Amino acid sequence: MRHIKNIDPEIYAVIKNEIKRQQDNLELIASENFASLAVLEAQGSVLTNKYAEGYPQARWYGGCEYVDEAERLAIERAKKLFGAEHVNVQAHSGTQANMAVYFAALKLGDTILAMDLACGGHLTHGHPHNFSGMFYNVVTYGVDKKTETLDYEKILDLAKKHKPKLILAGASAYPRKIDFKQFRKIADLVGAYLLVDMAHIAGLVAAGIHSSPVPYAEFVTSTTHKTLRGPRGGFVICKKEFARKIDALIFPGVQGGPLMHVIAAKAIAFKEAMSVKFRNYQRQIVRNSRELARSLAQKDFRIVSGGTDTHLILVDLTEKGITGADASYALEQADITVNKNLIPFDKKSPATTSGIRLGTAAVTTRGMKEFHLRQIAGFIDEAIEASDDFKKLKEIREKVLRLTRKFPLYPDLLKEK
Repeated sequence: MRHIKNIDPEIYAVIKNEIKRQQDNLELIASENFASLAVLEAQGSVLTNKYAEGYPQARWYGGCEYVDEAERLAIERAKKLFGAEHVNVQAHSGTQANMAVYFAALKLGDTILAMDLACGGHLTHGHPHNFSGMFYNVVTYGVDKKTETLDYEKILDLAKKHKPKLILAGASAYPRKIDFKQFRKIADLVGAYLLVDMAHIAGLVAAGIHSSPVPYAEFVTSTTHKTLRGPRGGFVICKKEFARKIDALIFPGVQGGPLMHVIAAKAIAFKEAMSVKFRNYQRQIVRNSRELARSLAQKDFRIVSGGTDTHLILVDLTEKGITGADASYALEQADITVNKNLIPFDKKSPATTSGIRLGTAAVTTRGMKEFHLRQIAGFIDEAIEASDDFKKLKEIREKVLRLTRKFPLYPDLLKEK
């Protein structure tokens, strides 16, 4: 980073500090991960200079022969990885991927049946302050109050009652496997399209750890970071019959020029996800997640739904007498990064919450295994017990640092040159 250091020492300091933060912290935010150096290099490459509005062999600008090849590789690899008929890799984010599908499949005001945010859904699944809730009539389904898992019979009843044009499956805070075959049956019974947002579980799907939604849904959207461990971005999978419409809705529908440096990084991430090493990594994510859930439960934390099948754990802190916001703050003082999160049927506000969301993808990337997750559960327990004791939190931070130093992250980037 010598050029950044010479031209802008302030931004250089920001980046160095962030590298150190990532190295020292235990990253347990479920939507975050650490991209490979190859992905980072592609994102910092000269491909960022190239405007390439349009699609391979059909651009509005000249000089696109090499970026065409990068996009072609990204598309072909994604199709192979997920068994897809058509893939658009230009979406800048999961939000824009979802937006393109909505615009392609629906008219303004049409009814969508999607998961309630408080039960694990996402802002783009119909929150009233998001475009999805502003433009469409959104009916939400939740989870069973007793099991805290999806009740497909209730979802069917809602679908029959409201006759949605599109049913959305997928979540941002749901720790259990989703039965896409059941959603397909429900969609067929009411004549609805099925959209699956697999942003959180894309890596698990790619590795065959979670069943794939691709055979069942007309549309599948995803991000390329999170469990897929690529750059920050999105993509859309669809059946061939919707290919032209989806492409037109991404460009020129909701975006201008694609980010060719990010698309090259996506191509690298898709290639990395085809390896045996990646499949083993995804298996370890789930083993670590289950171990963290078990270890926390042994320390009298209530785990929503009783456990996890994925990278994600939702913890109810009600019996611990602390809010999600306060727990998140205390843990951050101990260099453990999580996010406050609503739990099903939460009585607290989204700004406060009764729970926290944990994820194991990032710590697994660093090489941590079940033994280390048991240690981490102990750190979390100690930090929440000592949430008002900053001296104790500092002592826990030292324990965290001793652990993270055993698992170097981007060591070359930390060296001063």
